[in-house]
Amino acid sequence: MKSKLLFLIVTLLLISTNAFAGGFQLNEHGAKALAMGGAFTAIANDPSAVYWNGAGLSQFSGTHLMLGTSLIAPQSSFRGVYPDITKYRGMNLVFFPTHFFGTHSFNEKFSVGFGFTTPFGLGTEWDSDWVGRYLAVKTQLMTFTLSPVVTYAPVKQIAISAGFVYSFAHVVIERKVQPSTILANDAYVSLEGNDNAAFGFNAGLMIKPTSFLTIGASYHSEVKYGFTGTATSTGPAQLQSQLPSGDISAELTTPQNIAVGIAVDITKDLKVSADYQMVGWSSYDKLEVTFEETGTKSTSPRLYEDSYIIRFGADYRLNKQVSLMGGVYFDKNPVSTKYLNPSLPESDRLGLSCGIEGRLFDNFTITGSYLFIRAKQLTVSDSKEIYSGLGSTFNGTYNSSANIFSLGFVYSF
Repeated sequence: MKSKLLFLIVTLLLISTNAFAGGFQLNEHGAKALAMGGAFTAIANDPSAVYWNGAGLSQFSGTHLMLGTSLIAPQSSFRGVYPDITKYRGMNLVFFPTHFFGTHSFNEKFSVGFGFTTPFGLGTEWDSDWVGRYLAVKTQLMTFTLSPVVTYAPVKQIAISAGFVYSFAHVVIERKVQPSTILANDAYVSLEGNDNAAFGFNAGLMIKPTSFLTIGASYHSEVKYGFTGTATSTGPAQLQSQLPSGDISAELTTPQNIAVGIAVDITKDLKVSADYQMVGWSSYDKLEVTFEETGTKSTSPRLYEDSYIIRFGADYRLNKQVSLMGGVYFDKNPVSTKYLNPSLPESDRLGLSCGIEGRLFDNFTITGSYLFIRAKQLTVSDSKEIYSGLGSTFNGTYNSSANIFSLGFVYSF
């Protein structure tokens, strides 16, 4: 009985972690790139090129430092199916992913750069007594990446880059558990883990076949995280021995990203761009958690599919000191409704953005931008997410949106 109960709890915990994929990829690295809807692969004309396309460093001379942050305020709600049609709202959370980039050009052919970013992150939190408490109460993922990049331009019209990625991460999952109908009170389970060393690489290409056209491409590899941590549980005293606790381990592979883009100079003051970004979510087909002390291991199928993001942007130079930017993008949801759950409500997304850049001095620039993301309302009727000991599935309607404000500073010398 004990082993069966523990297996059930572990399986439910696995189900609650599916949001660590599609919903947690962050592309808010650089206020200008955000203002242009992320259509930046063929532009990459500020230090955030270290992330977007390292080959863009060939456009710079001298040394440039960039510091920026974003304020991300997501909102989510869930309404169940009849007869429980109560509308539940997620907690009002705010996140501040921060980035830093530095670049230096040795000559017309060689440049180097360094970046600190948070490529995956965010989280959700619901009331501890809401209807979906057996799937999710609190979910939080933070990843931090350090990436040096080297750029080489054999000729003026072509540049290539290669970079190394070192990443570390922290994860927290908290939820209630109803292992069986005999329990009078819910148990509360928390999983917390870290990975202090995960690795990957990136590459970039930029070609300028004419004076008004630029073509760019970039690649970010998968990064495989091996989390180790602890599980803690609270609940009825007579069942403490049956609840998961002790050392745990789990693996998570974040997807590869391939982006191609073009940028066209319509006039000397107006530039437009377009990107297509492929996100390799098919690498995330399962998640396995091991409780080290008992040897209990359970695998949860995720069956994610590769998805894509289509981006368009524009940059208009109003005068020598001020530029205006705008953008739009569509982000295809990789998650089947069968596996969707409230850890991070996920569906197709539309993003609309704008921004302004001001050159205060010859060597100092400030950029501010705003992005509104609206997720398509999604009704789930075929859920395979089991959220209680009674075998109930979690069907209902999700609504999500987010407001993102970004600010960046660039100093050149």
